[in-house]
Amino acid sequence: MGKIKRVSCIATPMLLTVVSLVCFLVVALAQISPSGHSTPLERDFYFFKADTSRITLRPQSLLDGLPDSVFGIEVPDALQSAAESGPLKDFYVVGLFSYCEGETDTETGRETVTHCSAWKLPFYFDPVAVWQLENTSVQEILGEPFAKGMKMYRKTVEWTHYALVVVLALTVLECVVGLLAIRSRGYSLCATVVSFAQTMLAIAAAAVATITYVTLTGVFETVLRPYNIEASLGVRLFSILWLAVACSIASSFFWPLSACFCSGK
Repeated sequence: MGKIKRVSCIATPMLLTVVSLVCFLVVALAQISPSGHSTPLERDFYFFKADTSRITLRPQSLLDGLPDSVFGIEVPDALQSAAESGPLKDFYVVGLFSYCEGETDTETGRETVTHCSAWKLPFYFDPVAVWQLENTSVQEILGEPFAKGMKMYRKTVEWTHYALVVVLALTVLECVVGLLAIRSRGYSLCATVVSFAQTMLAIAAAAVATITYVTLTGVFETVLRPYNIEASLGVRLFSILWLAVACSIASSFFWPLSACFCSGK
């Protein structure tokens, strides 16, 4: 009877911890597929997306949208070369540890992933490198806002990567200790400590990730919008990330209760 009470007592925090773990795994695995299989995990779950399928390369319309201090059409020339030579795809979706690229069917609008980059830690999306524009004057023409925005993105996203890796490890540890909590309230106390640390770091990591990709989207919208390159946030993956955080917060409230009550005797 005592064990049954313990099981019922830890069932809620344990379930919340498992849901949190699954959500964090989805966040970590999104866009990871070196073979480039077009599955929903790669196509629909991302933090950031750049849509280049409707890119505009008409010099006059581009110059009308650029600041007065920018002269010449080096950027459209470079993008035109990239589009014609092949490296510029229709869309790019960025996950935690890699990115995927693909093509959009002009008739149906269906997006198909054709390639995903290799898993990397830390990882950041560099459009200049991905679009093979390193040897052009693109960075100089795009100016300081682009350079500053990308620099901030690289710094914050690196911290986010390591923080979420630690969060994943703590969540796994919380699950293990939570299972042992069936034996005694002492393990519930340990689970409480682990859960508190995991929750605090998860909140910080999710907040920084949100700010990071909002900033990246803003940089693209500000600098590359004249070329009709659209940037957007991945609502689905962010929803999963914050669901994981919500479950972590909830479990951190229930673990102390299992340590104080349901002795199992």
